[in-house]
Amino acid sequence: MTSYKLDAFQVVADPSRRHILQLLSKDSLTIGALAENFEMSRPAVSKHIKILNKAGFISIQDIGRERYCILKQDGFDQLQEWIDHFDGFWLSKLQKLEMVLENKANGK
Repeated sequence: MTSYKLDAFQVVADPSRRHILQLLSKDSLTIGALAENFEMSRPAVSKHIKILNKAGFISIQDIGRERYCILKQDGFDQLQEWIDHFDGFWLSKLQKLEMVLENKANGK
């Protein structure tokens, strides 16, 4: 079996997976409880859950007969690193602009 890392942006590009993440941000839920929030088959919801699990956005914990989905930080880290990169980029640009404007205001 080939192991590969899923791209976090491709994972969250799907509206159903984003909705699953939003639901899990309120509480851990069983796969059945998640499926009740969608107009798709339970196997289709399970496929989305499998992708989220493989990408590190959720973990699945067996409690008794039920399988609970729980949010996990790992998948979000890739998104945050990308956002942090561009936060730094824009901060640097704004600081340079501030210096230019200050120099212009001071007649330099």
